[in-house]
Amino acid sequence: MNNHYDQHISVKHWAEEDRPREKLAAQGRRSLSDAELLAIIIASGSRTETAVELSRRILCSLDNDLEQLANLGLAELLKFKGVGTAKAVSIIAAFELGRRRAGLSGKELPKIASSNDVSALLGMSLNDLKHEEFWVVFMNRANKVVAREQISKGGQAGTIADPKLIFKRALEFNAASIILAHNHPSGNRNPSKADIDLTRQMIDAGRVLDIAVLDHVIFAGNSIYSFADEGII
Repeated sequence: MNNHYDQHISVKHWAEEDRPREKLAAQGRRSLSDAELLAIIIASGSRTETAVELSRRILCSLDNDLEQLANLGLAELLKFKGVGTAKAVSIIAAFELGRRRAGLSGKELPKIASSNDVSALLGMSLNDLKHEEFWVVFMNRANKVVAREQISKGGQAGTIADPKLIFKRALEFNAASIILAHNHPSGNRNPSKADIDLTRQMIDAGRVLDIAVLDHVIFAGNSIYSFADEGII
């Protein structure tokens, strides 16, 4: 026989004032607190607390800072009592959707005219990561973005970018030019020798294929390093 005390407390069993789904439907999304919105994402609480209470506890431990929550990985989320894999994955997925919407909003393709435009496009994906990722922005002849992709993901020490893969994708997108981008988890914005060597290698390969490498942007904390701005490209 199942003990009802071991079952999750579902939304329909919450007190009326603790039903964020009904509140959103009746009063609109802006009427909900951060904890209530998070409770909708994680869907259920435990035998000892509702989803709203669990959400409040999580946010309280992070000083109610959504940026901190957004940057937590799976292992870190699982450390919260009451958060299992399903809840943790739901939280990560929700914030990732927000990042993607912020990066490419609307139907109009963004145009890249400066390193600041690259920062606006990829900042949500690359800022504050604890590991290194390598991304490429693919553009048409009008410098409008046709695609952006993560090419590789590594550890704190670095990641490997394969020029063959990058230009294969560029040809598939019929890109006229590309911009390289990666982050330095250390916060040091200066390029390493490997960064410089890879950039030169990519420029040379691009000339052969008539695909211009317009910039290589390094994200480091709240600052960036642009090879184009520094006159290296």
